[in-house]
Amino acid sequence: MIGSRALLTERAAQLGIDFRNLRFDVFDVPLGAPAVAGKLDTANARHVLALLDRAVDGLLAGEFGAMVTAPVQKSVINDAGIAFTGHTEYLASKFAAEKAPAPHPVMLLAADSLRVALATTHLPLRAVSDAITGELLDTTLRVLHDDVRRLWGIARPRIAVCGLNPHAGESGHLGTEDDAVIRPAIQRARAAGMLVDGPLPADTVFVPRNLSNYDVVLAMYHDQGLPVLKNVGFGHAVNVTLGLPIIRTSVDHGTALDLAGTGRADAGSLLAATRLAIEFALRS
Repeated sequence: MIGSRALLTERAAQLGIDFRNLRFDVFDVPLGAPAVAGKLDTANARHVLALLDRAVDGLLAGEFGAMVTAPVQKSVINDAGIAFTGHTEYLASKFAAEKAPAPHPVMLLAADSLRVALATTHLPLRAVSDAITGELLDTTLRVLHDDVRRLWGIARPRIAVCGLNPHAGESGHLGTEDDAVIRPAIQRARAAGMLVDGPLPADTVFVPRNLSNYDVVLAMYHDQGLPVLKNVGFGHAVNVTLGLPIIRTSVDHGTALDLAGTGRADAGSLLAATRLAIEFALRS
């Protein structure tokens, strides 16, 4: 565990846990200021990033085999004057400084056999259409194909690609992006030997009968695919970042500030993320 040893010891004592008996190592990163459970404090924003930096350094040095991240409160980091859109983007920027070519991260959530990846992540809806380009989809499909094969051991993953517009554009009557951008990218992926179908209407691709034909679904934006995934697996789903030179998993939920320090938070997703990271590390 990477964190403030003093804070972990204090929280354990509050919950009646003997911290000395816990069976893991703690890599100590001191807080910037005393922390109160459930209270946001911009004075500790850089501490959060320091935890991620320590993990990245350990991964690059071969000290760690994988990274499992807890939820992060993006707002307090931004309120501290630090531009931060999420773990995925931050880790990509860190590895871009260390690796060439720069990595292309792809966010994927998994709940049992359901896997949903995202072509775009934390964007306002009005910006999604402009962000979906042929180059983006070409790279995303390659990363998705290669990493699902590598991490899950699926020799030829079957990929379903959602359309952007209702009914996948209805032959151009409900938007042109599906025929002009998404369909050509799918054709290029097929020419490269990938098993890719689409663009498929997002309102029917998740019907169990259709879903059984695929190993992973690529949604065009955050709220197109994740509500379905979280409805099926909230509390035990795992967030996996593809396209990085390391293994990184995370939880499927936010910080739940109202539960901080109470001992009532559900650790199911964190445990699932840890188990999956170990599975991936052993397979790699």
